[in-house]
Amino acid sequence: MKKFLTTLMLIGTITAGISALATLPAKALVQLDLTEPNIEPLPIAITDFQSGDGLGAEISKIVSADLKRSGLFAPIDKSAFIEKISNPDAAPRFEDWKVINAQALVTGSVSKEADGRVRAQYRLWDTFAGQQLSGEQFFANDANTRRVAHIIADAIYERLTGEKGYFDTRVVFIDESGAKNARKKRLAIMDQDGANIRYLSDGRSIVLTPRFSPSRQEITYMSYESGQPKVYLLQIETGQRELVGDFPGMTFAPRFSPDGQKVIMSLLRDDGNSNIFAMDLRSRSTTRLTNSTAIDTSPSYSPDGSKVVFTSDRGGRAQIYVMGADGSGQTRISFGDGVYSTPVWSPRGDLIAFTKQTAGEFQIGVMRVDGSGERILSTGFQQEGPTWAPNGRVLMFFRDSAGGPKLVSVDLTGRNEQSIPTANFASDPAWSPLLE
Repeated sequence: MKKFLTTLMLIGTITAGISALATLPAKALVQLDLTEPNIEPLPIAITDFQSGDGLGAEISKIVSADLKRSGLFAPIDKSAFIEKISNPDAAPRFEDWKVINAQALVTGSVSKEADGRVRAQYRLWDTFAGQQLSGEQFFANDANTRRVAHIIADAIYERLTGEKGYFDTRVVFIDESGAKNARKKRLAIMDQDGANIRYLSDGRSIVLTPRFSPSRQEITYMSYESGQPKVYLLQIETGQRELVGDFPGMTFAPRFSPDGQKVIMSLLRDDGNSNIFAMDLRSRSTTRLTNSTAIDTSPSYSPDGSKVVFTSDRGGRAQIYVMGADGSGQTRISFGDGVYSTPVWSPRGDLIAFTKQTAGEFQIGVMRVDGSGERILSTGFQQEGPTWAPNGRVLMFFRDSAGGPKLVSVDLTGRNEQSIPTANFASDPAWSPLLE
């Protein structure tokens, strides 16, 4: 990431033109209230950014796609635009945008600097209040202009919702290709919208359950290259890889602690039971957290690192339990019909996502951390493995359809479900934190 940070710089809020708007009458600024149970998408006009080539239009297209995919914004078709923006630094004709019900307007420009860098700037306007809400400019090399668009979309999302966006992120997953009975599985990484896919393994060994570090561009995953599943750490940018530990028996479902200093996982013993262990990545010391005769698996830390959610069949069938990070106070929190699996704590700390199998269906749902308020967001055939966007507003999971798994996202309302494009079948997604 350091190499990228030398080529992309946020250099501050654009001030040109703001003083000309200061005399306009003060009105309530447009903003989405995410606490409302039924949020109507905000009509927003996103103009093609001015540029000497097609790059400006491409950046505005990515910004528009990001915002639309969130389900919170409804980009207005450009054919409805009345004003043709010729100077993105000047105040627009607000009446022209109010007529088409554009409650917010985005203008911008893209240009090439003398040193070869790309300069992109945007302005966000409240059309009904007649005010500029925000404006920033960025520099990047040609290879990173797509990321600039995601950063702009994040800035707009945050200004209009009051919460961090999630567009400048990546997803690591398992790319699956070939016949169903001889499927090649490779570690892969892509932008959250499915672009820029890159492969991190060659497919000679089966790989499973990649998970992002919350603090570094690093993942943990399982590989069968030695014949037994082992847990590895992989530095995404350098490709450096190391074995977490050589444990007796089989290792499953590794995840990082919030500070990135520990990995928590389940280990299967010869007696058929699995228990949960945590390893300190600095000292390589291992601590056993559960000691049951059941199958305890799929552990996930709370965002403050004080608790762990996991599944166990100690009550007869797999249910969700919560315990302290030291293994204390193991308490069952799920009591619904069916079998629960793959719980994962929200980055916001308020919800736990899960997979539930009941009445022949697979469901993706969320519940509060005490088990109350269970809500099903998606129901389908063989779908599982939820992962949270870093702002805790969207989940991604995989669903088996038409011969193999594909990636799907859904927001917390359950109404905004989106297919994530991938070249091949895809499973086991894990969302990165916001990039730096």
